[in-house]
Amino acid sequence: MTNEIQEYLSKGAVVLDVRTLPEWNEGHSEGAKHIVLTVIPSSVEEVKSWDKPVIAVCKSGGRSGQAAEFLSSHGIDVINGGPWQNVDQYLAK
Repeated sequence: MTNEIQEYLSKGAVVLDVRTLPEWNEGHSEGAKHIVLTVIPSSVEEVKSWDKPVIAVCKSGGRSGQAAEFLSSHGIDVINGGPWQNVDQYLAK
């Protein structure tokens, strides 16, 4: 999983945080995009417009897994990054 995250980041992947706004406000990765899981279905075109690979993250990996599965079924190159801190540790500070 770790290598996959690093590989995606090296390809310029967008970090997509699917947690709720209060969770996001408590802390998130710099430069991450925030789309709450419940609105992912109506945001597919926005995600496609980024034209980049995507790393979905949340608090534990459950919601990001659902988001990744959904986005993948719509042709988006996406992986489940699990908890946002997993990805955050690899981002340039």
